[in-house]
Amino acid sequence: MCSLQASGGGLVQEGESLRLSCAASGIAFGVRAWYWYRQAPGKQRELVAGITSAASTNYADSVKGRFTISRDNAKNTVYLQMNSLKPEDTGVYFCNAAVVVSASGTMWTYWGKGTQVTVSS
Repeated sequence: MCSLQASGGGLVQEGESLRLSCAASGIAFGVRAWYWYRQAPGKQRELVAGITSAASTNYADSVKGRFTISRDNAKNTVYLQMNSLKPEDTGVYFCNAAVVVSASGTMWTYWGKGTQVTVSS
């Protein structure tokens, strides 16, 4: 059984940085892709960044040039380096993983427990 745990959130001032991490446990066959989402109160959850097994990355337009997603395959961990944070980056950040759950290559998606990021102006 796979479980994900995000950490690294906190309260920071505008312009400061945070580094989020999300570690997966119970991985038998590996993680194909990792994603970071965020959700502000009263808003829909939005995709912030993603990284695939081929190291291809994608970012929401609002964070391009400021956020960097990376992964450590050996540790089954994904990171999100967030620089030049803005108040509009405030929200609960969730990690999501496309996990291989069988030898045949079947994949399921799993959500991690969110971590709160608050950016004050």
